[in-house]
Amino acid sequence: MGFADLLEEVGGFGRYQWLHVTLISLPGLLMASQNLLNNFVSGIPAHHCSLPTNHSLHNLSHYQVEEKQFIKAFIPMDSSGTRLDRCKRYVEPQWQLLLPNNTANVSELQTEGCLDGWTFDNSEFLATTVSEWELVCSLRPLKQMIQTIYMGGVLAGAIIFGGLSDRFGRRSVLIWSYLQLGILGCSSALSPSYSAYCVFRFLSGMAVSGIILNGVSLKVEWIPTKERTLVGTLSSFFFTFGQMILAGLAYWLRDWRKLQLVVCAPMFLFFSYSWWYVESARWLVLNRQSEDALKSLHRVARINGKPEVVDKLTLEVLHSHMNKEIESSRSTFTAYDLLKTRAMRRISICLVVVWFSTSFAYYGLAMDLQKFGVSIYQIQIIFGAVDFPAKLMALGMLTYLGRRVSQATCLFVSAVIIFANIFVPTDMQTMRTVLACLGKGFTSASFTTVYLYTGELYPTVIRQTGMGFVSTMARIGSMAAPAVLILDEVFPALPSMVYGGSAVLAGCFACFLPETLNIPLPDTIEDVEERWSGTSPASQKEEGVSLKEAVDIGVGGVASTEGVTLKELKEAEGTGLNAL
Repeated sequence: MGFADLLEEVGGFGRYQWLHVTLISLPGLLMASQNLLNNFVSGIPAHHCSLPTNHSLHNLSHYQVEEKQFIKAFIPMDSSGTRLDRCKRYVEPQWQLLLPNNTANVSELQTEGCLDGWTFDNSEFLATTVSEWELVCSLRPLKQMIQTIYMGGVLAGAIIFGGLSDRFGRRSVLIWSYLQLGILGCSSALSPSYSAYCVFRFLSGMAVSGIILNGVSLKVEWIPTKERTLVGTLSSFFFTFGQMILAGLAYWLRDWRKLQLVVCAPMFLFFSYSWWYVESARWLVLNRQSEDALKSLHRVARINGKPEVVDKLTLEVLHSHMNKEIESSRSTFTAYDLLKTRAMRRISICLVVVWFSTSFAYYGLAMDLQKFGVSIYQIQIIFGAVDFPAKLMALGMLTYLGRRVSQATCLFVSAVIIFANIFVPTDMQTMRTVLACLGKGFTSASFTTVYLYTGELYPTVIRQTGMGFVSTMARIGSMAAPAVLILDEVFPALPSMVYGGSAVLAGCFACFLPETLNIPLPDTIEDVEERWSGTSPASQKEEGVSLKEAVDIGVGGVASTEGVTLKELKEAEGTGLNAL
């Protein structure tokens, strides 16, 4: 007997669970907005150097020449010859360039930097952090630094809130995270300076991690095992829909302060109803709060229409059901155990590379939407929609090809697509967009695969520690991805080469991972060593779990790392949530 039996007694997946899952999943619609917000908040409008104050277009209006022609006398064309240079202007006006048959050698004309600032086009964005703080030319790396700092906050939040949730409970930390994101997110919209905005975004990233981490844990710990696959799959689509909602809000508002405010203000609504959540009874029991756990179970039973259970369910019954968890909670494991044996070292090293590279390539594609030359709002919707077939494709491949082949295939194909896009001319925007969508689709499928694969490779006693370790590498990859984008100043194709090369490297490492399709899930480190170190090949021939059972167990720990304790994971194994 275990906690799963108690959940069935108080109603299984009843009325409370439906409300519980729905209310916790709703913030997921805005979590994707937080992760991808920099695409729009820090969008780069078309711009050029402002004209000298004594040569404004107003003062030159008596000339019968169009404005675009006037500007050519002040601003040179860039290296492509198709648009105005963004960072230079002529030292003196070059009126001869306005003549229809001029033969001036523009390469010999003296230029200077934008001494009077920049003029930004307002047709795509009314205001962004880039136009407000002039994060262009030599300051352009600061635009990508915002996203890197935010992802650093997500990483810090995973570490800090993971530990706090084990100490103070999932519900308390989740409620606090809603409030923190609401206050600091809205404060970001009022930032007076770039530095203040970066600080607010870092702290907002911590809160986002706390929301996803504790939301997943609290959701999983109140759901019976057989319903977790359905719940995980449905929850993942909240994030997918969120990507498209972001595009709609950004198109409607087009002002970075308003957009920042709109995607963060709903957190106060989530905070107001989060007090209704019931703390995890399993966490309460394992933390010697059995009476509170009993009250929580009684409340859930009443909401599920099982009032007769209240009298039957006593402290003695509760302890008898959870005796195994209470006993196992006395043992502890650390990250050192992930590298303790030969098989564990091989698995951990390979997974670190796969997780890092998958996140690195995914955010490299998702965070540079303006390079495709089409509407940034349209490409965001397309990038969100492509996740639907990608997740379905991943499940099909896992069923028929196995885990190792699926993982390596997704990474290699995504690399080929990223490399192929380098050679597509910039004027073939449709082809570039199609390839980019396919690349994102395969990196998304790689994410879906690695969540499942990791849960099947690590043994039960250390599964959550393993998920935490490799998920941390994914956060580092997402932090590094925006920083690489500034390399296009050196060579435009260089970021794509780095992203594609990373995916190839990860695909090679994936080939060294053991196959887990139809192999029993390991419970101990000794099980892993016997199966995959070559000492006991016969053990791999045992009949194992189905894909559905494996998904139930393997895909947990999406957003973070330390949300569910190792001992709790025996019962609360898995959710299909894919929070990118």
